[in-house]
Amino acid sequence: MKIILKDGSIKEYAQAMSAYDIALDISEGLARVACAVEIDGKVEDLRTLVDQDCTLNILTANDKEGLRVVRHTCSHVLAEAVKRVFPDAKLAIGPAIDTGYYYDFEHEPFSREDLDKLEAEMKKIIKEGNKLEKFTLPREEAIKFMEEKNEPYKVELIRDLPEDAIISFYSQGDFVDLCAGPHLMSTKGIKAFKLTSSSGAYWRGKSENAMLQRIYGTAFNKKEELEEYLTYLDNIKNRDHNRLGREMELFTTVDVIGQGLPLLMPKGTKIIQTLQRWIEDLEDNEWGYVRTRTPFMAKSDLYKISGHWDHYKDGMFVLGEEEKDKEVYALRPMTCPFQYYVYKATQHSYRDLPIRYGETSTLFRNEDSGEMHGLTRVRQFTISEGHLIVRPDQMVEEFKGCIALAKYCMETLGLLDDITWHLSKWDPNNREKYIGDPEVWNETEDHIRNILTELDLPFVEDVGEAAFYGPKVDINAKNVYGKEDTMITIQWDALLAEQFDMYFIDQNGDKVRPYIIHRTSMGCYERTLAWLIEKYEGKFPTWLCPEQVRVLPISEKYADYGEKVLAELKKNGILATIDNRSEKIGFKIRETRLAKVPYMLVVGQKEEEENLVSVRSRFLGDEGQKSLEVFIEEILKEIRTKEIRKEQVSEESKK
Repeated sequence: MKIILKDGSIKEYAQAMSAYDIALDISEGLARVACAVEIDGKVEDLRTLVDQDCTLNILTANDKEGLRVVRHTCSHVLAEAVKRVFPDAKLAIGPAIDTGYYYDFEHEPFSREDLDKLEAEMKKIIKEGNKLEKFTLPREEAIKFMEEKNEPYKVELIRDLPEDAIISFYSQGDFVDLCAGPHLMSTKGIKAFKLTSSSGAYWRGKSENAMLQRIYGTAFNKKEELEEYLTYLDNIKNRDHNRLGREMELFTTVDVIGQGLPLLMPKGTKIIQTLQRWIEDLEDNEWGYVRTRTPFMAKSDLYKISGHWDHYKDGMFVLGEEEKDKEVYALRPMTCPFQYYVYKATQHSYRDLPIRYGETSTLFRNEDSGEMHGLTRVRQFTISEGHLIVRPDQMVEEFKGCIALAKYCMETLGLLDDITWHLSKWDPNNREKYIGDPEVWNETEDHIRNILTELDLPFVEDVGEAAFYGPKVDINAKNVYGKEDTMITIQWDALLAEQFDMYFIDQNGDKVRPYIIHRTSMGCYERTLAWLIEKYEGKFPTWLCPEQVRVLPISEKYADYGEKVLAELKKNGILATIDNRSEKIGFKIRETRLAKVPYMLVVGQKEEEENLVSVRSRFLGDEGQKSLEVFIEEILKEIRTKEIRKEQVSEESKK
């Protein structure tokens, strides 16, 4: 048989050989560091028997897929350690992920001390160097095997497989786990690892299932790489909006109020207010939107017309029961059907279109409790929602306009480089999820694809991510931990106008169905705030800061002049405060810097005598003395233009 290697060279063998033996034949050193093999593009175990012509690439921990195998094996070592230290724990699943691996267990919550004990046990297991050996069993024997080991979650996984399935296992010494592989040849191949955290996780991700305990870990080929990653983890923890937002008193949560229902504190509310006023003025004054204000709830009848009752009811907060109550209501998960009735209240001519409705909409969605996280996944939130009612011939240009508005918003916020573009399509193999004919779906998806291509926007296509009534453009971004969320949606709807009997009168006097664009310009305010906290580590651009200037009198003697400066700042609409405490000026400066205030104005004798302020900023440190009038002029320009100033000064020079 002929084996074509990665460099194009060819090896020929007269008999079948394992991938490991081929690696050994190529180089003893290569076999020593090999983790897995790629055969005709598919990642396989080194134990795999190669018995025909193929392309073959030996993977090491320097390869992405090779490192993934190291991490997968490390998850098995973790599972064995848990069974040794906590014998009553039940095993669930333990895959490799992009940042390392995790394993779910039925057990009490794990403390940091528990993780330290498990790390010590894992080191022992790795040192023992047991070989990982693969074996298979028929389905019924596999079920019996795991029942005897009292592993109910493994039994459930096996029962979900076809009756004729052959089930694979891996053993390492006395420990055995259900797994398809691939894995390292032995546990000694793990060079550097760490257990990073633990949390609750529902079995199979469903809230109606048991709450398990998930342990996260990571593994690398070298200790230096691990240390670098752990330093990176410390850094992103400092940027996590859930932590930083609470420290900065932007928001909080309270158990008795409920999960996914954050309280925005005064500073966080001021940022949201600034964003909302900007978006509303932008849409109304520059993009031709008109405002609506619609109810927070409606009868189930409305959602039955739109199709949400059949397709989205589980995600709604329903008030009442259809079997018992004369009328059943639900809190709105979106505003579109309400705005349709605003449109229907008046007859429209083709000359009236497009009509662009905008609303700052508070919405309610019954998210799973396991999905809640800070401000990014909540049950009540507010979005910059809009619906455009357009003639079919206007659809493409209006859709482009929605994309342009979203891009402008992201650019202004300094977030444009952090987003990815997605064409979210229907899944023709899941017809129950969607309304409409395949021809309509294919045509509308083609339109969006052509628009994104014409605008030279790099995008990926996601099957099954469309709403039940239309494809869309999703603009996504990742949080500090790498989890991707949708920030902005622009959706093509050629179907719901029929559901609601919406029409306009064309030039011939005939009734014609309009098309609808569902869109957000900036998305969800809460999620955007979370994104901004993490992007700027709480050091927001000046125009967004809830406190833009802090006045710092050197001593109580200059408090009156400080109050005069403060009054002039406030008179000009600048968000300013004063620190009149009888503390040393160095202490006040340090506290202001820790509070991430963009500007501090230090005032003393000379400043009072000459109507000056000594300016210190996050951007340049000590900017020297300026007249109050000049400072106000400069900061107002910065706020008006929404400038994002770069910090050009080291922490040392700020002191």
